[in-house]
Amino acid sequence: MKNFSPFLFLLSITILIGCSSSENQVNNNTSEGTDSLETPENNVIPNEVINGDMRDISPKEFVLDMGSGWNLGNTLDTEDVDKTAWGNPFTTKAMIDAISEKGFKTLRLPVTWRFHTGAAPDYILESDWLDRVEDIANYALNNDMYVIINVHHDDEWIIPTYENAPAVKDRLTKTWTQIANRFKPYGDYVIFETLNEPRHEGSPEEWEGGTAEGRDVVNQYHQVSVDAIRATEGNNAIRKIMVSTYAAGTGENVLEDYQVPNNDENVIASIHSYSPYLFSLAGTDPTWGTDADKAELTEEFNTIQDKFENDSRAVVMGEWGSTFANNEADRLSHAEFYANICAERGICPIWWDNGNANEFGLFNRNTLEWVYPEIADAIVNATR
Repeated sequence: MKNFSPFLFLLSITILIGCSSSENQVNNNTSEGTDSLETPENNVIPNEVINGDMRDISPKEFVLDMGSGWNLGNTLDTEDVDKTAWGNPFTTKAMIDAISEKGFKTLRLPVTWRFHTGAAPDYILESDWLDRVEDIANYALNNDMYVIINVHHDDEWIIPTYENAPAVKDRLTKTWTQIANRFKPYGDYVIFETLNEPRHEGSPEEWEGGTAEGRDVVNQYHQVSVDAIRATEGNNAIRKIMVSTYAAGTGENVLEDYQVPNNDENVIASIHSYSPYLFSLAGTDPTWGTDADKAELTEEFNTIQDKFENDSRAVVMGEWGSTFANNEADRLSHAEFYANICAERGICPIWWDNGNANEFGLFNRNTLEWVYPEIADAIVNATR
């Protein structure tokens, strides 16, 4: 979300808020580029990555190998044709090299497609935009990192209602067919994530698990997306695909109604949890670390484990973190506990970094320096 909304304070701490995107960055990031039309840097990718090394590895083993991850937030996912509009500079190979050098093994690459999509009925994706997404993916692949490519802030047209479903499913099918074909030659270090936090934006139930209709339609949207990817065949026939719950949440109704398309064995469950909310996202309760705090977070993870362990389903925590509130020691305690509880349950933890050190940013993308290196180390060390 772009701005904190007052009504969210009424939500339970288990509500999962996604994709914080600050339009008012305070770290003075500047760039003249749009992060979509610049000349790509020299990128030599190992043949086994591009030419299709698909390992015989179970989803749970796969997720364990993903280690810890980092989100390139507020960049390719901006709700603007200018990818520096939310304050982050043009993405360079040096940035991703630094993320890898810190020990992160997975790069989640949030992508908003609607500003680079042609008109109906074909919805052709701009070739330059696909090139740019591939360039950044290659920066990570060149470091032997996993890369997650998704459909992110496209909620404006991905509306989960029965009325909108036919048109949305048609466009999702065409969008994912093009993305999947572009990356089909790549090996299994490329992961697709069908939708980010699919939900009915602006509805009363947006962050409360939606309605029965909304959850049903979100399942349908995941279904057509997975079907489109699989239909391109080749490596995409068995590629790992992350599929989220409604709004990527962990509420009881959300978990109960979650469906895996075709019961596909290579689908990985995708969830987000900024928990506890007042500490992690709102920043109004800057303290964390009591026995009660730890027990509360442990209980949420027990619920997650009960759901997906019973289904023998691998899980990725695609977004989590804590916003800055002059509380570095508490944030470090939270990050260490959170990353370790993920690791204990075989869940890959991927920190949400929006590039703003006064919010979720751990890494200064201008200077290539870690603003909070201890937090980054705690996350990485949990999965080593």
